[in-house]
Amino acid sequence: MANSRRTFLQNSIVAGSGIGLVSNYASELESAIKRTSKLSAPSDLKITDVKCGFIRNGSGLFLKIYTNQDIWGCGEGVDAVPGTYHLVQKFGDQLRGKNPLNVNRLFEDIRRSGFFQGAQSGMYVAVLSAIETAFWDVTGKALGLPVYQLMGGKFRDRIRVYMDTALYQSRLPEPEDFAASAQEAVDMGFNAIKFDLDQRNDPNKYDQYNWTASPAELKRMYDQMAAARAQVGPDIDICADMHGRYDAITGIKVAKMMEPLHLMWLEEPIPAENVDAYLQITQSTSTPICAGENHYLAHGFREMLEKGAVNIVMPDLQKAGGLGEGQRIANLANLYYVPFAPHMVASYLGAMASCHVCASVPNFMVLEWQIYFHKNPMFQEIVSFDGPMVENGFITLSEKPGIGVEINEESMRKYAVKDVPFFE
Repeated sequence: MANSRRTFLQNSIVAGSGIGLVSNYASELESAIKRTSKLSAPSDLKITDVKCGFIRNGSGLFLKIYTNQDIWGCGEGVDAVPGTYHLVQKFGDQLRGKNPLNVNRLFEDIRRSGFFQGAQSGMYVAVLSAIETAFWDVTGKALGLPVYQLMGGKFRDRIRVYMDTALYQSRLPEPEDFAASAQEAVDMGFNAIKFDLDQRNDPNKYDQYNWTASPAELKRMYDQMAAARAQVGPDIDICADMHGRYDAITGIKVAKMMEPLHLMWLEEPIPAENVDAYLQITQSTSTPICAGENHYLAHGFREMLEKGAVNIVMPDLQKAGGLGEGQRIANLANLYYVPFAPHMVASYLGAMASCHVCASVPNFMVLEWQIYFHKNPMFQEIVSFDGPMVENGFITLSEKPGIGVEINEESMRKYAVKDVPFFE
């Protein structure tokens, strides 16, 4: 069959034209034919099973969608996934026998079926995010195309990332720690860095429940960020995260206070729910305000974009609805000329999955990257991939079919959550 196709293509093109460009086309078409699965037509692809495993104390969900053609797809969900093993099984029951290539339809089928079961946000959407990502992965593998191509093509080949330095607050880092961490990130090749300003154990807090920062807390925040800026100079992007742990007046004070430091953004000074409070902060300052890691689906971003409540949106694509929904959020933000800078606290599977979306939209700004990829060997062990993870602050977009990163189940098993079924 392959020889017959080759002869037909070559003879037809030679007869019609001797132009080398057409010959190249024949070669590409022949290559595409060879890449196509011969097991059966894509229209005959069916989901046979959905299996999952949990790590990171249950906050990391990994799953596989299996098919009748020995093609599988991998997906990941984060944060809002502890205790969701049976939700994965419920979705699996709904999906068996369906064609995974109908990505948007299957996503909508599951979402609509849960209108009265919490399908607007939270765990339901976080698990659906992992399922939807696996749909894209298996579709790309079945058709021999990388996910970005399925999403309409790419605007860029490399994805810029910023280093989350993760100076975790139990250590009560000093300004010199911020400076050293900033320099470490620059030495590693990154040109954008993020620090956490909320310190749960700060002795200057009024109490553990008061969301208003004391004058001493405010001074501590400024001194830390000023030290980082002084260390790396004006040409490195620096941003600060408050993890939604303060009130609006503190958000306004911190944003104004940071203006001389020219931050890339101030992230989530207040909780996610009150869009009008975000608007109040954003209108008070020239410091860009960024939010979105605790918003779900494109619906969760509509009001904040309509009102101009934030300057930058940062959905978490392993939590907010998956890759297609991430692209919809980015395209919605683009109508308001708002940059798209996804939150990312997943493994390299989630990072590369996010990269496909970041490549597919014009208003991409920067993607989050974690220091744990360099410090914790688990993150190298639990996935399989080609090439380095990151080089000089950029991830090179995978050209392999699907996402381009695989789950390494055996290596992951030793990190599995106790007493929870693991890919069973």
